[in-house]
Amino acid sequence: QVHLEESGGGLVQPGGSLRLSCAASGSILNILVRGWYRQAPGKPRELVATITLGGATNYADSVKGRFTISRDNAKNTIYLQMNNLKPEDMAVYYCNAQKTWGGPVFDYWGQGTQVTVSS
Repeated sequence: QVHLEESGGGLVQPGGSLRLSCAASGSILNILVRGWYRQAPGKPRELVATITLGGATNYADSVKGRFTISRDNAKNTIYLQMNNLKPEDMAVYYCNAQKTWGGPVFDYWGQGTQVTVSS
């Protein structure tokens, strides 16, 4: 019902910056929370940052002070500004949306965008 399309990944040197974008389309009503997750080789997918309808944000401890999640409601798009990137940030980053009509909550995922941090 919800299509998520990420963009903005790529290759960056340690200390550099990238901004990821994720546009939602399809049945976009009643999306309560949007966020970013990442998965590095050999590791499970982990939460990076989330943002609620009310604008409240939550960050993984590993990215606090370096990453910022934001949204543009008119464009149904969220962003992840990543500054001072470290090699350990290298992963596939996935966009997420949670949708509910008051009952069950459904999760939707983008296909992922690769972030490579290397000298």
